[in-house]
Amino acid sequence: MSRKICVVTGTRAEFGLLRYLMQEITASPALDLQIIATGMHLSPEFGLTYREIEEAGFTIDTKIEMLVSSDTATAVTKSMGLGLIGLADAYARLAPDLIVVLGDRFEIFVAVAAALIARLPVAHLHGGETTEGAFDEAIRHSITKMSHLHFVAAEDYKRRVIQLGEQPDRVFLVGGLGIDSIKRTELMTKDLLEDSINFKLGNRNLLITFHPITLEGQSATKEIAELLLALDELDDTHLIFTMPNADTGGSEISKMIEKFVSTHPKSCVFKSLGQLRYLSCLQFMDGVVGNSSSGLAEAPSMNIGTIDIGDRQKGRLSASSVIHCEPTLGSIRKAIEKLYDPLFRATLPFTVNPYGLGGASEKIVEVLSTHELDCIIKKSFFDIPLSVLAVNT
Repeated sequence: MSRKICVVTGTRAEFGLLRYLMQEITASPALDLQIIATGMHLSPEFGLTYREIEEAGFTIDTKIEMLVSSDTATAVTKSMGLGLIGLADAYARLAPDLIVVLGDRFEIFVAVAAALIARLPVAHLHGGETTEGAFDEAIRHSITKMSHLHFVAAEDYKRRVIQLGEQPDRVFLVGGLGIDSIKRTELMTKDLLEDSINFKLGNRNLLITFHPITLEGQSATKEIAELLLALDELDDTHLIFTMPNADTGGSEISKMIEKFVSTHPKSCVFKSLGQLRYLSCLQFMDGVVGNSSSGLAEAPSMNIGTIDIGDRQKGRLSASSVIHCEPTLGSIRKAIEKLYDPLFRATLPFTVNPYGLGGASEKIVEVLSTHELDCIIKKSFFDIPLSVLAVNT
């Protein structure tokens, strides 16, 4: 009898990473795919990206509305409550054998919390990572403790999941899922891309994504203001913005970006580019700018530079193609200068992505198909041997 594998997805970026894993699950005779779409996928404000799931050929089993029309801390907490209620009902109806989730967002936290109470085993992807500037950090590690199988992107992350007390034989090093997307996607030509986004690329092009820094209150608006000042100095550069996620403070960032684009004809903005257009854009960019994890996990495999601003991604592994800078005009300006420095650009073809070479989807499906599920709900805390602790102190 096939195992029912329920994938829960709440954002455009998350589905982009999950897409080829979902295809592998569908193709496996040992597995049946179920899909729950929630969060930003169902919001007109963020582009109704559940349509991208359906356009990719998948059937969504359940849509769960949870976002309220505000990005305050109170509103996000209320959204989590709505999601918890909807997910509890969905799990009771779908009766999955295993829940699959990715990452560290609040939508995924409630998906796993509901699974915990329903006594459903959870497979967590991309655990063990760190993002010191966002409350995603605490959410990610909390999800790890409520999950039962762990698929991580790097050796450092595997050690961290084990450090959190997870049994080593349930932690699988598979690499980054985003690299699978890059390797499997047939990218658009420049002409097709320009027609699709109704925007002409220039001699210099940058892709900008800036999300709120959720542990730093109002500083995100100050930081995006500094970034926009730096971009305003680039008269010869074409700019493509993608909007921030549904995090606290995201709407103010969106308004500032829209105002900037309205007065800069060599720029454009999208609620969601979708995976195909996003990856197709990357191949023609000089670099990505902002604080998105994609700049660290995917952009290096495209041999382009990344300017990582501030602390949102602080702690993640990064390739030699990543330029870290402070969220100030002067620091961002210097980072842009380095991005275009011929010596730096000469190193980009030799970039090694710390998140691997691809193949994560197949490795994950092999485990999902064969690993024993009957006895994994009850977990024993794995204590690191004292001898190991002594060596590291």
